[in-house]
Amino acid sequence: MATMDLTKENFEKTVNENPMVIVDFWAPWCGPCKGFAPVYERASEAYPDVVFAKVNTDEEQELAGAFGIRSIPTLMVFRDKVILFQQAGALPGTALDQVITQAKSLDMAKVQKEIRQQNNGSRKPEARE
Repeated sequence: MATMDLTKENFEKTVNENPMVIVDFWAPWCGPCKGFAPVYERASEAYPDVVFAKVNTDEEQELAGAFGIRSIPTLMVFRDKVILFQQAGALPGTALDQVITQAKSLDMAKVQKEIRQQNNGSRKPEARE
């Protein structure tokens, strides 16, 4: 499967409608991004059940800003709308395979439960009069 380009118009829909989405934040002038591109492309062919997407940070500055992207390339892995992994820097193919394998093997019901518990625990008690 080829990689797809994400924009602020299709980002949310893509992440919400696919079980697993890997996003590469990149720019055309970025040397490490160019070096990582073939590795990313090969992974997209090896894992047809995963959506591989790219965000051009020059064209989508608002989207990059929303995710706090400070250096590129930055890779993000979404599964069931949850960010499971985020790392700046180009990964070698074997490391990318490991990230994908680990993300696929997670028990997402457990992850969702942990997120709910964290969110409930972080809420401040309401002031009572």
